[in-house]
Amino acid sequence: MKTYKELYTIIEQQIKSLNYNNEPRELYDPITYMLSLGGKRLRPVLVLMASDLFGVDIKKSIQAALAVEVFHNFTLVHDDIMDNADIRRGMPTVHKKWNQTVAILSGDLMMIKAIDLLCETETLNLKKLIAVFNKAGAEVCEGQQIDMNFESRNDVSVKEYIEMITLKTAVLLGASLQLGAVIADANNADEKHIYEFGKNIGIAFQIQDDILDSFGEGDKVGKKIGGDIATNKKTLLYLKALELSNASTRSTLENLYQFKHENTDTKILSVISIFKELNVLDEAEKLKQYYLAEAFSHLNQIKVEAIKKEILQNTAVELMQRMS
Repeated sequence: MKTYKELYTIIEQQIKSLNYNNEPRELYDPITYMLSLGGKRLRPVLVLMASDLFGVDIKKSIQAALAVEVFHNFTLVHDDIMDNADIRRGMPTVHKKWNQTVAILSGDLMMIKAIDLLCETETLNLKKLIAVFNKAGAEVCEGQQIDMNFESRNDVSVKEYIEMITLKTAVLLGASLQLGAVIADANNADEKHIYEFGKNIGIAFQIQDDILDSFGEGDKVGKKIGGDIATNKKTLLYLKALELSNASTRSTLENLYQFKHENTDTKILSVISIFKELNVLDEAEKLKQYYLAEAFSHLNQIKVEAIKKEILQNTAVELMQRMS
């Protein structure tokens, strides 16, 4: 099997070859711009990895891999509008570089182009391929809406949070691997296991991201520590803290999250101090390890050579370590 680095290089080359030089330029240029901002390219790499795992030439999965990446970037364009974000991967977001109307239209077009790419896949299972892609796409949108609903709720549970990140983040990782399996005509059991592997890895990744926001090192993480706290984002650590708090600590924590504070640094330090007092880091780590174990359990049940599965497992471990 090819390594993550090898497949990443292939994806980068293929993205550069995408031709969106149509008119009007204001509609198409943002697509090229967004795709040029880089990133881990994790989702398209997973499509190719799954095909490779099940013994199919990865060339057959290139279009599906590109479809996933274009779709993922479409969600980022629209997420940035909803979050009113100024920066994406160190560069101005599309709605800041152009304007909100352009960003909405270009994002819509990216979704269409993603389907176009998917339909170019040479497979006898195209109908199933589209069904897997569309199901994941709908679930990502559901997850985003649920996340937005959480902003106005004070009774969000840890269980609900896990369900939200599963939809918003994890299902697309699972679907990326499943697409590769469908193209490779893997059996139903292996297809299910590869999906569950990706989904559970995705949940673990998001938990890790929550952990790093409060307990990472800013220069290594690549962003300011406490960004989620500053914006009152209800992360796993916050919800666990509420779950473990007595009435007094809970009231303090809720008050810190209820308002926008002029001195966000003081707010961040206060919240992290409560997190430490309640030992929520250990609780989050346990949950992360649970989902990693679930992922590897499904990977182990796939009926292919163990050495091939090792590459997928090592990729997941390396990505988790790179995040930290």
